[in-house]
Amino acid sequence: MIKPVLLWTDTLIFLLTLLVLAFAFYARSKPHLREPWARVVQGRIAAACSMVLLAFVLTGLLDSMHFRAPLKDAGNGTDTHYAVEVLSVLDVLAGPLRTQEEKTYSAPFATHLYARETIEQDDGSTLRAYPALRYGGSHLQGSGLDRSQDILQRSLQAVAETILIGALLLLLTAALLARRGGTTTAVMLRKIASGQTQMPWRTILATLSLLVLCILLAMHLATVYHVLGTDKVGKDVFYLSLKSIRTGLLIGTLTTLVMLPFAIFMGIIAGYARGWIDDVVQYIYTTLNSIPHVLLIAAAILMLQVYINNHPELFETTVERADIRLLFLCIILGVTSWTGLCRLLRGESMKLRESEYIQAAVSFGVSHARIITRHILPNVMHIVLITVVLDFSGLVLAEAVLSYVGVGVDPTMNSWGNMINGARLEMAREPVVWWSLLSAFLFMFTLVLAANLFSDAVRDAFDPRTRAR
Repeated sequence: MIKPVLLWTDTLIFLLTLLVLAFAFYARSKPHLREPWARVVQGRIAAACSMVLLAFVLTGLLDSMHFRAPLKDAGNGTDTHYAVEVLSVLDVLAGPLRTQEEKTYSAPFATHLYARETIEQDDGSTLRAYPALRYGGSHLQGSGLDRSQDILQRSLQAVAETILIGALLLLLTAALLARRGGTTTAVMLRKIASGQTQMPWRTILATLSLLVLCILLAMHLATVYHVLGTDKVGKDVFYLSLKSIRTGLLIGTLTTLVMLPFAIFMGIIAGYARGWIDDVVQYIYTTLNSIPHVLLIAAAILMLQVYINNHPELFETTVERADIRLLFLCIILGVTSWTGLCRLLRGESMKLRESEYIQAAVSFGVSHARIITRHILPNVMHIVLITVVLDFSGLVLAEAVLSYVGVGVDPTMNSWGNMINGARLEMAREPVVWWSLLSAFLFMFTLVLAANLFSDAVRDAFDPRTRAR
């Protein structure tokens, strides 16, 4: 039996997932919450971006289910011993991507190493040539197939399977919608194809089909080729990019959990109470903004690293050491990034405090705590929601910058920032190794672009002034 491993970040990310699901069920029964979210997903761009974000989230959740595999029984007793390496469900699904390591660099879809080496032949002579890879394209040896033909055949097979799966998804969706709407499947198919449905099902199904195509291409190609090449130690770059998704999501979500309590409490209290309380809150966030955030983060991370090095008995594996550093980084980022939202909430609370219904509640003797929780807090939640969604992409990019300067996540943890940090040396060599930087850029660009476009739709749906226009 495997031994489950529950890291601190795993606990928090699953807790956050449960909170989001609970909020979704709660919002279904509240028209003032259900209607804005319905407007969000009714947009074609927002619907497509939500499918992309969902794919990233599912990948991150699979990579958050950690365990340690049992070692083979050597016959020395009945006790079960477990491997030191901590794996995840994503590692199991990735299969050969994790285990098929080459000697060093190889280009995308290559069958030989990227640099020449001295090869000793059978007759004792030496030859400078490109050695063949151990795994990439090894199935072509003796098969008589050309690499280009093999890639084309596998790609066409993935496209054919995608068309079949997409057709099945279309028929299933049309059947379910027809049953709910009291019409026939054929009529619903025509509505979906022409884009006449209230929900943009045509866009959603097209995005899902594109995601299915990416998965099938990875299954057919990434298992026999290194589709994005390998790094200096021969690890598959595509696998490293997939493993970095969890780090990017954690930086964006856990930092928000740390930031929100500070920003909401201090912002509303300062704007509602005013007076000396407002002065104290302003002094706190003005002082915090005066400190260079990079220096503060660097000092905190270095102090944590010293503590980890002095107390190695507290962490059984390198994964646990890297995890606590990631969690501490999220806390530091949250503590240093709440001031902007606090200022917005302070200004909005000062405006709401002078509203007639707030003045009426004060006149009737309603307690200040009840006024804040029942009147002010619900009326500023659209600002909170918009700011959180907009800040997510900025936090993902912040991890890359911090890792680049050496104060980000642990060097042993997979992240796009560590990939970019390693790529700066690879770009200076000859020949240039460009695929690590490109891979990190593509994955980060896709996540940040989807988050930004989705945040625009959320802002338009929840901002009262935008809805009025």
